[in-house]
Amino acid sequence: MPRNKFKAKKYQLEALENLRVPEKLTVSEWAEKYRILDSKYAAMPGKWQNRTTPYLIGIMDEFNNYETEEIIFCKPTQVGGTEALQNMIGYIIMQDPAPTMIVYPTDVLAKSVSENRLQPMLISTPEIRKKYDANSSAMELQFDGMYLSLVGSNSPSSLASKPIRFLMMDEVDKYPGASNREADPIKLARERTKTFHNKKIYMTSTPTVKGGHIWKAKENADIEKHYFVPCPHCGEYIELKFQNIRFPDQEGMSYVDRAELATYVCQECGCIITDNDKHNILPLGEWKEVRQSTKYARTVAFWINTLYSPFVRWADIAKEFLTSKDDSEELQNFVNSWLAEPWEDTKLKTDADTVMERQTELPAFTVPNWAKLLTGGVDVQESSLYWTIRAWGDFLTSQNIAHGQALSFDEIDNVMNLEYLKEDGAPMVVNLCLVDSGDQTDMVYDFCIYHSEYALPVKGASHTQYGNYKLSKINKEGSNAYGMTLAIVDGGKYKDMIAGRMRKPNGKGSWMVYNGCDYEYANQVTAEHKVTVRNRGITQEVWQLKHSHGDNHYLDTEVYAMAAADILGVRSLYLNNTEEVKGRENPETKETDEERWIRVNENWI
Repeated sequence: MPRNKFKAKKYQLEALENLRVPEKLTVSEWAEKYRILDSKYAAMPGKWQNRTTPYLIGIMDEFNNYETEEIIFCKPTQVGGTEALQNMIGYIIMQDPAPTMIVYPTDVLAKSVSENRLQPMLISTPEIRKKYDANSSAMELQFDGMYLSLVGSNSPSSLASKPIRFLMMDEVDKYPGASNREADPIKLARERTKTFHNKKIYMTSTPTVKGGHIWKAKENADIEKHYFVPCPHCGEYIELKFQNIRFPDQEGMSYVDRAELATYVCQECGCIITDNDKHNILPLGEWKEVRQSTKYARTVAFWINTLYSPFVRWADIAKEFLTSKDDSEELQNFVNSWLAEPWEDTKLKTDADTVMERQTELPAFTVPNWAKLLTGGVDVQESSLYWTIRAWGDFLTSQNIAHGQALSFDEIDNVMNLEYLKEDGAPMVVNLCLVDSGDQTDMVYDFCIYHSEYALPVKGASHTQYGNYKLSKINKEGSNAYGMTLAIVDGGKYKDMIAGRMRKPNGKGSWMVYNGCDYEYANQVTAEHKVTVRNRGITQEVWQLKHSHGDNHYLDTEVYAMAAADILGVRSLYLNNTEEVKGRENPETKETDEERWIRVNENWI
């Protein structure tokens, strides 16, 4: 039987439209189906094509992973971080409308982006234009079922005014830092999402320094992913790195000519990858995990550099480096904006291999014959104690003879009271050990009270005002340690000394380790480097961890061991060589073992 056809009323069609289930699309699928690029802001106007910037697909689609709460994109300039953000906005409006906020560095920039990029994008996409209220203000765009608020990070009141489910933060390294009057703008913005269990946060920026917002967010993410592409010759998936761009180093050639001959050499097979090859392998690339710090990941970070940009040739990158390498400010821009790495004005830097090169021929627990002092250092952690013992001779010559990890203070007492034998068999014991009292303070104080013959508590300080260290008194009322000596140590100065002497060849004045030293110790001792940081207009040189999750416990123990040697007068040891002089002048008067024992133990009676 023929069906009756009724023409639906307008209000009926509108009601049915509102009841329609959204299409099952990812952000990247939505962008390719609906997104239109306007010539006002896009170099390639027309329909969005994922194959142009294929590395953005994984970032955009992470938005659809229900387990992920936060997406970090650490990037160079002009690779599409903002476009990915706008695709997420379009997806939200059409597929999952909810209160949304985009935070820009300033209110002025937020308004400019709204008028010149965001609104043209929304209007040029027909399906979004239907939902858009043309009477919206530039800083708050209204849509069917949601609003989109644009604010500047310099406006705390705007950041703290609305509940938000979707939070987007663009160029976060240009945000102001926290002040005494206002909280960190990123923390303020995050507070707006607390009431939503299904929130999403997207953060993107070009990095500036290691202490910047985006680099810290990347380093603290649960998962970090890098983009790998297959070599067209060997098929191995490789990460594109700047050091593999090669160009001739020939006298008489200009930087431009040298750059034009730049190629990329595969780190796996050594074959040349051309610019045309890059265009072919980019769509075949994959995001791969390079680090995962927790089983239940909620924050995922993505990182790439300019080498992946389809709009930049190898020659462009080589030219930018060659023309900027001799100017500190221009080189910083290259490192930040092209390599997507933080700028580090590194003053002192060491690595584990340097430590391993300082091995002597002596095994662990053997004291060199030149040693005149043994000192120890203990770094106190919640679950264990790291310790080190170092031998000292003239002119600050030193060698680590033992180190390890203890589970109790009793173990520390045993280690520090052992007799360590010199090469000639003469015994030595630890003269002074400094124990970190920053954690488990009362327990450390008690330990040092009962072992005051060799142990002192120590605390770190950025400036001692009296040189590298000063000796103070514990004035904690009611404490058993009241009146006990406390060593206050400028850790930065001792790290300077360790790094400087570590680079010296083995011998007089060098900082050495025993034969067979382990890499864990070597990595921890070199876990920090000295960098120049700028905070609120003040430039300082400070020691910082190279990696946010790195361990530096053995470095702290070596700082304490060196400070203990300083307290014992290690710098003037070379002045006290009268016995050696007498021995050389009157060989026949060299004392016997019995005479030496009596002299050393003069109070034996």
